[in-house]
Amino acid sequence: MTNPLLADWQSDFQLPPFAEITDADFAPAFDAAMAEGRAAYAAIAQMADAPSYANTIEAMEQADALLDRVAGVFFNLAGADSTPAREDLQRDLSPKLSAYSSEIVNNRALFDRVETLWHARDSLGLDAEQARVLMLYRRMFVRAGAALEGADATRLTEVKSRLASLGTQFTQNLLGDERGWHMPLDDLSGLPDFVISSARAAAEERGLDGHVITLSRSLIVPFLQFSNRRDLRERAYSAWTARGANGGDTDNRAIAAEVLALRSERAKLLGYETFADYKLETEMAGTPDAVRNLLTQVWQPARATAMEDAAKLEAMLQADGQTGPLQPWDWRYYAEKLRRAEHDLDEATLKPYLSLDNMIAAAFDCAHRLLGLEFRPLDVPLYHPDARAWEVTRNGRHMAVFIGDYFARGSKRSGAWCSTMRSQRKLGGEVRPVVVNICNFAKGDPALLSYDDARTLFHEFGHALHQMLSDVTHGFISGTSVARDFVELPSQLFEHWLEVPGVLAEHARHVTTGEPMPQDLLDRLLGAQNFDLGFATVEYIASALVDLEFHAGPPPSDPMQKQAEVLDALGMPQAIRMRHATPQFAHVFSGDGYSSGYYSYMWSEVMDADAFDAFREAGDAFDPDTAEKLERFILSAGGSAEAETLYTAFRGRMPGVDALLRGRGLAA
Repeated sequence: MTNPLLADWQSDFQLPPFAEITDADFAPAFDAAMAEGRAAYAAIAQMADAPSYANTIEAMEQADALLDRVAGVFFNLAGADSTPAREDLQRDLSPKLSAYSSEIVNNRALFDRVETLWHARDSLGLDAEQARVLMLYRRMFVRAGAALEGADATRLTEVKSRLASLGTQFTQNLLGDERGWHMPLDDLSGLPDFVISSARAAAEERGLDGHVITLSRSLIVPFLQFSNRRDLRERAYSAWTARGANGGDTDNRAIAAEVLALRSERAKLLGYETFADYKLETEMAGTPDAVRNLLTQVWQPARATAMEDAAKLEAMLQADGQTGPLQPWDWRYYAEKLRRAEHDLDEATLKPYLSLDNMIAAAFDCAHRLLGLEFRPLDVPLYHPDARAWEVTRNGRHMAVFIGDYFARGSKRSGAWCSTMRSQRKLGGEVRPVVVNICNFAKGDPALLSYDDARTLFHEFGHALHQMLSDVTHGFISGTSVARDFVELPSQLFEHWLEVPGVLAEHARHVTTGEPMPQDLLDRLLGAQNFDLGFATVEYIASALVDLEFHAGPPPSDPMQKQAEVLDALGMPQAIRMRHATPQFAHVFSGDGYSSGYYSYMWSEVMDADAFDAFREAGDAFDPDTAEKLERFILSAGGSAEAETLYTAFRGRMPGVDALLRGRGLAA
């Protein structure tokens, strides 16, 4: 029988035939795809013809077409709907794919062809995009160790293979801890209906009666906000923050130590003093000092604000007759009470106006008003009943397929992310993308979101727009293939449209009555935008600085001790923890993507705060001229130029930190 992953896909929009694919199909499909890729690269390397852009760079661009297709399906499913077979295969694949990648970048004949083109680049008649792609290919080879020889080259391959395996194990350990824990809930006191409904749905998913709390953020956070039982809040919070550090087979602490040691070795093999120096070389920040400078500028005002808030919350705790200081499992509970007191606002009142369907419609409406996009529901087979799909068009032209998978479940890793099953490119024929947004919202009937959940939905949809509107020739620079500290600009910028009063006035409608959110409630919601941002900023910056210091010096033999030292030096408030403690810091340890790069959310926020000011200055959040510049220089451009060049083309200059501080309510 033909393997469906290898056959031509005849479905609408050439979507994967999910109903025909079984777990047993993936391993042979990967083997076939890697064999095809190896043959293609060998043909390029062994070609007798002199190197040209077409026979070398363009040929390499298309060599992995089948592997990209197979991997696009598998890794989306491995993250969003894992099975034991997929987890086993992912562990097996990690070193194989790492070895495959190393074979390519260590192929001296391939590198020599790229070098020949690089030295002749001024005489090749390349356009701007081609020149950029040639530079990026050469840089990729050099940074991957193509210039190394002998024992150093062999060792680098071993290091990268081991890192790939460790990243997979880290992620699967975390998923195992999250999937393996739940807390039966007999006392529902203080919990609003939407939390009770979500806790009941979580129990049903596990085949249990009653209600349970799980380690899904969209369930545990509202539980911590509302439960009157301090002892249960402590128990749930302790389990949440202990993920990856429970001992046994799923403990991530030794993995983190080995990852940091191997990354340091990798950097030194490539001639860098530290891994942070290596990693930041290609980012907008450039150096560890630039990152520290940004984070410390924001840390002090954020910490001061958080300490003022902590004093208020501790007074409320003591007024309740509780003993001892304010603890991390108390913060959200008393912050919710304080928000009600200061802004007459509580989550239980808000959530009926923030149904998932209404917030999806709001995101689509903003994309239509800004960028002319239309979204048509598709009735097509997908990989899970929770997932749904839309065709994205503009002026009748097909732009993308968008898949949204919004609910938490035991087979899905935690967090929220955007990925593609197929990326945009023009080389070899026009290819439009298949873009996926994954979230972990609590299931309900209907599903209701917190305001933070709604911001998450808008955030991931901003990433999706970056993919949908990509308009480049080379897949190598398509969509979100940009500097890590630039990639969060479109996502964080799109969050601002949730704050536009007209958007909520139109789409924030009561799930039962259909009535719009009352104006006074809307005013109070928007007036509370900066509430508790001292807390949010402190927990984030603490994580970003720990990540940086892990990689900016000698690798710590005990990462937990290093984490404690960094937090102590910062004067971390006792009642606030890192957003992601080391054993669950998947951004940093599941792969190299955000290693030395967790700061990038704040680096991008400097730009997104300034970028939204461009719409304010135009006097219209949907100003068409500003939106056209945003698409031309940011959303459609991919990695076709340096990030600073693209941003300056959009805004006319680079921003300072002032707009960020104002946006977070931290300006003096």
